[in-house]
Amino acid sequence: MASRRAIFLDRDGVLNADAGYTYQVADLRLLPGVAEALAALKARGFLLVVATNQSGIGRGLYTLGDAGRFHAALDAEIRRQGGAAPDAYYLCPHAPEAGCPCRKPLPGMLLDAAKELGIDRAASYMVGDRASDVAAAVAAGVRAVQVVAAGEPADPRAVAHAGSLREALAVLV
Repeated sequence: MASRRAIFLDRDGVLNADAGYTYQVADLRLLPGVAEALAALKARGFLLVVATNQSGIGRGLYTLGDAGRFHAALDAEIRRQGGAAPDAYYLCPHAPEAGCPCRKPLPGMLLDAAKELGIDRAASYMVGDRASDVAAAVAAGVRAVQVVAAGEPADPRAVAHAGSLREALAVLV
């Protein structure tokens, strides 16, 4: 029986600055307050699971290995700043036209993680910056908190909106 609570996290725009097809370690910019927020969420007993679309892989712009190196650097930077690195990464490497069920807005990554990691979806949250993150959360039975980025409208399906992961802490219980 699933009993673990999790925070599903979009990567680009929530944890790190979105440089557009962000995969080069040199482009890694941890957003302000992320390390502190992840440490606080871990202290509250949440499993931290990144769920990220990485269509640049399917488009031939970079490889799974490049994404893995970026995730290792992201973990190292989070720890360097005193945070708790994610417990797991789930990524969809497919381009949108591939019709993959793991690509957000479909819930495949969240459902796979919940099954594999014993996550109680009803007790969990997804924090993302796009409507596709909110849609994936809703479809997976996970509460969505949207980090509202410049130019992205607030999605009414989200249970809350925040300006950053740090601000989202107030609703992540």
